Amino acid sequence: MGQLDGKTALITGGSTGIGLAAAKRFAAEGAKVYITGRRQEALDAAVAEIGASAVGVQGDVTDLEDLDRLFTQVGELDVVFANAGGGEFGALADYTPEHLAGSFDRNVRGTVYTVQKALPKLRSGASIIVTGSTSARHGAPSFGAYAASKAALRSFASTWAGELAGRNIRVNTLVPGPTETPGLGGLAPDTEALFKQLTGNVPLGRLAHPDEIANAALFLASDQSSFMTGSELYVDGGEKQV
Repeated sequence: MGQLDGKTALITGGSTGIGLAAAKRFAAEGAKVYITGRRQEALDAAVAEIGASAVGVQGDVTDLEDLDRLFTQVGELDVVFANAGGGEFGALADYTPEHLAGSFDRNVRGTVYTVQKALPKLRSGASIIVTGSTSARHGAPSFGAYAASKAALRSFASTWAGELAGRNIRVNTLVPGPTETPGLGGLAPDTEALFKQLTGNVPLGRLAHPDEIANAALFLASDQSSFMTGSELYVDGGEKQV
């Protein structure tokens, strides 16, 4: 018997990286899984990899019409993993309106409206998981806009946990450390050098594999975390703990 048997989950940004790993893990535990992604080709490949219990809906979480279209296709939900997002390097002296807007649109606006539009679909006992970042509390040079957007999500998730407790809906933040994903690798022209630099900050001496973050997402999605809400779960190899 799977931990998510009979449940339905939505994972945004589910076509690659952590989102895809979580979708595969949720499906293996018995869930029907809806995933979103901006690129149809990658979305189709992800659905094929996950299996028959997966449904792909192409769209961008920063586009409210795309979100409306998504939720016309989704029925009642037990899990929402608001995972879509991203960022890019940029020091304070180099900020542009486009840089700031891009970071906050992808990470804050997209997550806020994903969760808001999911509210009518959420069953009692549902779990909302927000993807955070270790940079939200501890900062990261030249990654300030991204860090600030993730700090905003941490605040929102804490507030939502209080607002939704009366509906028996839990809201928690999953905080991955540096994880070997296409999104992280795409931040710098030399992926190998970036990964080596990030590994040097991790006491366990390596980057996370997406499956390891997916295991933590499953914990937050399942009844194993039934008495957790408003929490931050760090899965960072000790990067910010040691």
